[in-house]
Amino acid sequence: MRIPLGVRAYAGTPALLVVLTAVACLLVAGLPRTMQASFDEALRRSLAEADAVRTDLTVTGAPALPAGELHSRAQFEGGDLHWRRLLPAALRPLIAPGGHISAKTYRTPVNETSGIRRFVNLGWLSDAARRVDWVRGRAPGGPSTMRYRGATIPVIEVGVVAEAEARMGLRVGQTRMLGDSVHTAVKIVGVFRARDPAGRSWSHDADVLHVTRIVPADGPEELHITTLMSDDGLSALSNKARTLTYRWVLPLDGRAASALDVPGVEAAAAEFQRQVDVQGTGTTSYRMVTGLPQLLAGFLAAMSAAQTVMYLVLGGLFAVALGVIALAGRLLTDRMERTLALARARGASLWQVVASGAALTALTVGPAALAGYALSFLLPGPVLPIVHLGPAVVVVVAVAFAVARLVLAHRAPLRERRADLVAVRPSARRVTGEALAVVLALAGAYALRARGQSGTGQQDPFLLLIPVALTLAAALITLRCHPYPLRLLVRLAARGRAAVPFLGLVRAARERSAGALPVLILLPALSLSVFAAVVHDGITTTQRLASWQKVGAPIKLTSAGNIPPDAVERVRRAPGVEQVALALTGRVQLGATGEWPYAVAVDLAQWRRVNAGAPISLPALSGGTSALLSPALGGQGVLEIRWLSPVRLTAQGVIDAVPGFYAGGQFLLVSREVLPWPAANTLLIRGDISPAELARLVPSATVETQEAALEAIRADPLTGTVRTTMVVVTVALGAYALVAIVLSLVAGAAGRARAVSLLRTLGLSDRQARRLTLLELLPVVLATAPVGVALGMGLPAALGPGVDMSAFAGGLPVADHTPGLLTPVALSAGLGLCAVLGAYAHTAMSRRRNLDAALRVGDP
Repeated sequence: MRIPLGVRAYAGTPALLVVLTAVACLLVAGLPRTMQASFDEALRRSLAEADAVRTDLTVTGAPALPAGELHSRAQFEGGDLHWRRLLPAALRPLIAPGGHISAKTYRTPVNETSGIRRFVNLGWLSDAARRVDWVRGRAPGGPSTMRYRGATIPVIEVGVVAEAEARMGLRVGQTRMLGDSVHTAVKIVGVFRARDPAGRSWSHDADVLHVTRIVPADGPEELHITTLMSDDGLSALSNKARTLTYRWVLPLDGRAASALDVPGVEAAAAEFQRQVDVQGTGTTSYRMVTGLPQLLAGFLAAMSAAQTVMYLVLGGLFAVALGVIALAGRLLTDRMERTLALARARGASLWQVVASGAALTALTVGPAALAGYALSFLLPGPVLPIVHLGPAVVVVVAVAFAVARLVLAHRAPLRERRADLVAVRPSARRVTGEALAVVLALAGAYALRARGQSGTGQQDPFLLLIPVALTLAAALITLRCHPYPLRLLVRLAARGRAAVPFLGLVRAARERSAGALPVLILLPALSLSVFAAVVHDGITTTQRLASWQKVGAPIKLTSAGNIPPDAVERVRRAPGVEQVALALTGRVQLGATGEWPYAVAVDLAQWRRVNAGAPISLPALSGGTSALLSPALGGQGVLEIRWLSPVRLTAQGVIDAVPGFYAGGQFLLVSREVLPWPAANTLLIRGDISPAELARLVPSATVETQEAALEAIRADPLTGTVRTTMVVVTVALGAYALVAIVLSLVAGAAGRARAVSLLRTLGLSDRQARRLTLLELLPVVLATAPVGVALGMGLPAALGPGVDMSAFAGGLPVADHTPGLLTPVALSAGLGLCAVLGAYAHTAMSRRRNLDAALRVGDP
């Protein structure tokens, strides 16, 4: 049987089906690609922004016997080649060439007696020639020897950083004796500085650039520095004091990283660690040190949360798109029904009729799906299996739906059906199944809230199934319950004198079986669009809160040392500055325990004026000698601290964090009244002044702003993709909801137009015709919209304990899901406007119908 040529008379329906199919395929194939591309970009950025000491693979070796010692560059480079050969295949693309090697001693004391203990460690860097410049003296040369206490000891030439000169008193030309039992002499011959102090490699060697200060609980203050020696100095470097460590750093190049490969990289890192462990011998032991597994685990957790939310909304968008396509396919088969029924009555087999309709549907959706699939390749991102599978599913669903409808409609030739006049009661089995689905959905939601987060970085099917189950339960309840108020309205309208309300509601009641599909489309469309909007608003609100928690004020100016009073006054009088609060931070010693917690002394009243209108609240202190302690210090009633002077404080309570200063560990908050003089190293500022101007006023300080912190949180690729996807899905689902209303209006247009034309012969006016059309459409909208909006507002609360979205909100949990009114009002107004415009358009088209033809044609 040939495809009916009469379909050319209904060219608008195939054209609409083409557009819907192409858009659906573009979304289902394109959005996952952009989503995965954002995951890759987020991974690469996290690897690039993390310290190299966390991302790089560092193999450390500790020689136990002289046979395990290395005394030349060639031996170290041979070790580097050996470790690179052991790298698993999954790690090799991520390891950059080069890297660096080091040999260092640790806790090498200077042989002297003083109040402060000094430790001068010996160090060698394989790439020191390109990383440092010698500013005074000269570069170290080869070692020599000297006699000390009757023994010959090596003298190793070294260079130090300028900071060690100022803080440890090391000068060019000095010779210092190192070691307690095993002695080595170092001769300081030069002072160096780093060419690029911010270079990633220096995170492995911060002990070379800076003096480290350590305050033991049971000993005097310690100062540590690591010097630099030449390649020739390696010949005199031994491990007699058991303080020597070798390091081979294999640098990670995150530019080639892919989020899809993260599980394989984790497994490869574990395998490499096992390989390193078994390389140890009796002369040297080896181990691998890296923070890469922990970094990848944190990224996987954040990506899992993003995938859960985004797969949920994208899956709902895909389901709604399929529903709208099915609704358009039903409209197409309805247009063909008379032609196919006539062919069936003239002897065509069921297979021929079904094949004709299926072929027409396939020829309509097939090229459109191919076009959407091709357009998806214009979007960035890797090609995932869903890119190929999604468009195929769209075509299969559209054709299968058309086949099913044609089989049911044309099983018998000229089969008469008047389902609008016969109400079929559902069977007991069906009612039981639907009740069971509702109970299981509610039980699953309760179990999800009781369980909380899954605690893994893998996809949780439970999180993906519960929203689907809740949506299905809401749809079943809506379909079963909405006929009852409709029947009540019909009875009330029957008692009135006006015929239009009764006729409109009766037609709505008779068409309720045909309204099941629009309900199943509108409900998830509305619920998921509201859900996406609520989650987007919650993330946005929490991001702003996180930025305030991080900075603590609109502008925070922090100095390493005390800020002079004249500099404070310059800031106060600067144009644009409105309020300034002074604070002093530092480490204090507890007299009872000897612990060294951090302390913040601030004028809380002035700080509140600085933060007027901010979303964070500040604690209150009842007196000048009161203190608020962190949970790690809680449980103390009265405590004595040694800061600028000894102070006796009374613990007033416990606080979890001090905004802008400390969010964990040991800390306490006190009033500035406890300070013996008005010292300050932090200024909390409110006003319209640029950070550059503040940096000019106080050159030794760093400036942070709440707006810059908020932009940094939003600039994360993962966060930006989640927020953008939420907006796109909200708009797309709203559009699909409107399309569903239009298609529902068009699907019943023929019967409605015939009824209106017949009623017009009895005196029906245009105004009454519009009211009749509205009354027929509104029950579906009024029954579905409140349920969909309520479900969308409730889904974040149902899923909240199971989805950790703190990675997108600056580390704070997204607990504020207070729904706004903009999205629900806009969607409801859009649906209502669509229904009104449809009623006006339908009335205008019905006015053009020939009333004589309406009386001659139609049902007898």
